[in-house]
This record gives sequence, C-alpha cells and structure tokens, in this order.
Amino acid sequence: MGRVRANEVLLDAFGRLPALVRSAVRELSSEELAHAPADGANTIAWLVWHLARIQDYHVADAQGSEQVWTRGDWASRFGLPPGTLDTGYGHTPELVRAVHPESPATLVEYYDAVHARTIAYLEHLKDDDLDRVVDEGWDPPVTLGVRLVSVANDDAQHVGQAAYLRGLLT
Repeated sequence: MGRVRANEVLLDAFGRLPALVRSAVRELSSEELAHAPADGANTIAWLVWHLARIQDYHVADAQGSEQVWTRGDWASRFGLPPGTLDTGYGHTPELVRAVHPESPATLVEYYDAVHARTIAYLEHLKDDDLDRVVDEGWDPPVTLGVRLVSVANDDAQHVGQAAYLRGLLT
C-alpha cells in the first residue's frame, strides 16, 4: 500500500457530509425546517445553513477566493437581508429564527455549491500546504490543516444535531 496523503483523509471526511445533509433535510416542510424543540434552540434550517456558511467562509478565506454565498442570491433565498455575510456565529434565538430557507432544496443547493468548491480545493492540496498559518489571532497560530479539521468537525457536529432534531419531529 502506498502512503496516504493528508488531503485524501480530508477528502474522505468532507466527502461523508453531503449524504448526511440530504438525510437531515429530506422531504421536510418549511415549518419542520423552522421547528425549534425548545425556546432558544437551533432549528434544522439554521444548523444546516450555519455549517455550510462556516465551511464557505473558512475555505474561501484559506483559498483567497470569494465565498459561494456572495456569488449568488443566497441571502434572499434564506430570508436574510441582501449583502449579509453573517455565518451564524453568536446568533441569538431571534437571529436563528430569521434563517428561513425557501425549501430543503435551497439548503442542499447551497451546501452542494460550497462542498464542490471545497472538494476542488482539497484535491490539489499538498501535505506541506497544511502547515501554512491561516490565522495569527490564536496562540498557537492556526494552520490550514488545523482549520480544515476544525471545519470538518464543526460540520459533522451540526449535521448530527440536525439529524437528532429531525428524529424529534417523528
């Protein structure tokens, strides 16, 4: 067996997410997507939107490219003000409820666009690329490898929460 490259591990981790996203939102109504199981709790719509926004933000930043979010009419399709760059970090319950996608398909379409860009980026990464510092605001500074693992972990946690909330609906 040959040596496994780090990007292959990342491709596998990120490659598992699309099926989980689809499963979490499949055939849900707008009301079900917006259902919060308790006051102040996140909704399925918010969780899936947030995981896609975080991935979009961080991969675009690492790549030095424009976010998928800003290249389309995504904000209005999620019931948000045009031009918002919000990712959901620090959202209050009111802001969570404001994320209201047109349909489950909107969530999947945005996630798919972000995922496709992420995979295209990961396919060309070399092991040495992962040592590049992408955020000096932490001690120690955050490398690209650490950032990508953090994003994959955050995505997995949020899609798991969305799946749990889906289970509560039935």
